[in-house]
Amino acid sequence: MNEFRDTSASPANGAENRTASDVTVLNTLIATLLDSIEGYQKSAENVENPRFAELFNERAQERQQVVTSLQAAVAEAGGTPEDDASTLGSMHRVFVDLKSAVTGTDDKAIVNEVERGEDYLKEKFETAMRNTDLSARAQAAVNEAWTSVKAGHDQMSQLKHGIA
Repeated sequence: MNEFRDTSASPANGAENRTASDVTVLNTLIATLLDSIEGYQKSAENVENPRFAELFNERAQERQQVVTSLQAAVAEAGGTPEDDASTLGSMHRVFVDLKSAVTGTDDKAIVNEVERGEDYLKEKFETAMRNTDLSARAQAAVNEAWTSVKAGHDQMSQLKHGIA
């Protein structure tokens, strides 16, 4: 079952439920992107390689632009845009912090965690793109954001596989 699908839709309130579905899906993606931004910033602080730090900071800035765009789409749909990271993301960061305490500031371990976070984000977006309950405007916003998410995922995957 699609985790973003609003199963309460009926003909009488279809448009209202579509708007609610749009807001729910977009806000879920925003929260996950906010997690990504925090993860990139934290990783940039802890990584030793200055090239990696610069790369992580650039990705965080790009993701902030995507968040702003999705927040505008939520507002257009009449919703209140998410502006805080998710609980799941917070738990992931606690795990990353614990792993950092155990493994130190090993760049390879940090890059592996960043790439794992990118895999999670990619899955969230792929699920949203398969959601048939989204309006054309929400679908367009998701597809536009996907460009950044896919590029970030591919870049971090290449980085991970390029580290000996």
